[in-house]
Order: sequence, then structure tokens, then C-alpha cells
Amino acid sequence: MNTQPNTILLTGATGYVGGRLLPTLLADGHAVRALARNPDRAQLPAEVEVVRGDVIKGEGLDAALDGIDVAYYFVHSMGRGSGRTSEFAANDRRGAANFGRAAKAAGVRRVIYLGGLDAADDDVSEHLKSRHETAEVLREHVDELVYVRAAMILGQGSASFEMLSHLVRRLPAMLTPKWVDTRSQPVAIRDVVRTLHTLADLDEVPAEVELGGADVLTYREMMEHFARVAGKRTPTIVRVPVLSPRLSSYWVSLFTPVESGLVRPLVDGMSAETVVRHPPPPEINPDPLGFDDAVREALAEAAR
Repeated sequence: MNTQPNTILLTGATGYVGGRLLPTLLADGHAVRALARNPDRAQLPAEVEVVRGDVIKGEGLDAALDGIDVAYYFVHSMGRGSGRTSEFAANDRRGAANFGRAAKAAGVRRVIYLGGLDAADDDVSEHLKSRHETAEVLREHVDELVYVRAAMILGQGSASFEMLSHLVRRLPAMLTPKWVDTRSQPVAIRDVVRTLHTLADLDEVPAEVELGGADVLTYREMMEHFARVAGKRTPTIVRVPVLSPRLSSYWVSLFTPVESGLVRPLVDGMSAETVVRHPPPPEINPDPLGFDDAVREALAEAAR
């Protein structure tokens, strides 16, 4: 374990995971530089150095990565805004290539990328394929890439968790396609942040880290568990064979506050089983929270 503070570049510092990771890095004494397309809008702690840059355009990356030991790459354009899936995927490839080349030129020791836990085959969604492809493009350029592959993240503010929460709270009954019985291994945001933090300090790291919680559950079981923990009536769930991902996305958009551009990729991704098959070394994500405890933490945070 490296006990010396690092100089860290954090992309996505104002996003969900990056925003949770930032305070832990600062508390540990690391010097943190944040990359932002609009630094004036980035409301970050005073001790964070904010630099202007855009990975898709390749602007500002040389200066941002100068003197950096460890860089976190939390950039995903898929599902946000408007446009076709192929355009988002092309943007993600371009951004990863620009960032990877700049990181190599700057002599960055390690790049940590957060993607999805999935089978990365022909059966998964275009969204999940794109996230996996981003890791492959980064690895072409970066000597030491740590590809963290997380299952559904449980925490207040996580799009997947918000979707689950609002469906259970607002719908007494729902018709669902076959993904309702797909298995997943959801992981608490606290365990995701702890793992990402640990990976900056370890002397030796694996090339890939599969990250999941203590429990393997189907989406049906998750909704049942959530209802019990939240003290809500368990919704009646009827699986039907004819409900397409497009139709599923429509009713999810109606009953949840999740950004509309994210709903379809999230629903598409539910068809892929996201279960840890190759556990990380024991020093990475030891004793992860179970589903019920992660939900309790999220609900307690929301109540504050």
C-alpha cells in the first residue's frame, strides 16, 4: 500500500460517483485536480484545482494531466441529451482515445475507469457494449489501466436506484418483461467509493475488478426487499412475454424522475446478468454491504 499522497486528476468530479469520491481523496491528503468543460459552473471545494478541458474534443488534456500520478476516468456520454446510440458510442471512443494518448504522453502511472459489470457479448445492450469498448480503447494507450466493472449502484442519487425506488413507491402493480427475473449483484455506493479510493493507493492492482455487493438478487427480489425495508406494500409483479424494452422505457419514464435519455439504456441493460464471477483480491471491497443495509443507508441519507 502506497502511503504517500498522490496528485490525482478526477474527471466527473461533479457527477454522482465522482462527487462521492472527491471528499475521501481530499481527506486522505491527496492533491486533486478536476477536469471540467465549464470550470465556472463547477461548485467544488476550494482546495480542488479546477482546469478546463473536454475529452471528446481533446482540449486541455495535456495541461490537465501534467504531473498527475493517478487519473480517474468517469466519462460516459451514452444516454444523455439527444442523438443516436451510434453517435454516443463514437463520442465515447473518441474521448477515451484522446484521454488515453494524453495520459500516456504525460507519464500518468495509473488510470482507473468505472464501467459496468456485464457479459460484454452480443446479447448485452448497446449502452453496456459502449462502456466496455471504452475500457478497451483506454487500454490500447494506457500502460496501467484498472477497469472497475460495477453492478447496479445502490445509493441516493444513483439513477438505477432512483428508478427502483420510485417504481416500488408509486406502482401497486406492474407488468414487466423477462428482465424482472434477471440476476444482479447490486453494490452500495459506499463500497464503490471505498474500492475506487483503495485502487489509487495499492502498489499492485489487477487489470480488472468485478465489483458487487453481498447479495445476488433478481430485479423482482430487489423490489420485494426494497418494499419491506421501506415499509411499503410489495407491488404485484406480472411478467409478460410481449413487453418490449421501448414500451418498458415509456412507463418507467412516466413513473420515475430519472432523466429520459437514461431510462432506455438502463432498461436495456437489465437483460444482462450482472454477477461477480471473478472476485477481486481480499484487500479490494472486503465485507461489502448486503442489499437491505445498502437500501437503509440510502433511505436514511434521503431523510436527512
